Amino acid sequence: MKQRSPTGGLVYSTDAGRMCPSCRQAIAQCTCSKARPAAAGDGIVRISRETKGRGGKAVTVVRGLAMEATALDALAKQLKAACGSGGTVKDGVVEVQGDHADKLTALLKAQGFAVKRAGG
Repeated sequence: MKQRSPTGGLVYSTDAGRMCPSCRQAIAQCTCSKARPAAAGDGIVRISRETKGRGGKAVTVVRGLAMEATALDALAKQLKAACGSGGTVKDGVVEVQGDHADKLTALLKAQGFAVKRAGG
């Protein structure tokens, strides 16, 4: 049996955009997701290239970075600057526009992360 959250299931508002389902605030003003500790994985950072749902454009995806939200944002900014491209952080996953898997692998290994290439 599915249970609903006590706050409802609001995830988008035409006034404020994406909403946090926990505190019902706009994502920009949400403090509950930034306060949560990052999910502990197996300690391995996985880098893959994806094109699904992006109109055929390649995006390099970095998963498995067990960091706080602010530290993850800072690392993402550093990775994007090193590749000279844009990107974003969504749900603890860093997305960098373009195919930069080799460059990101070298950068993260130099910073002491255990890195693996995932996918084909």
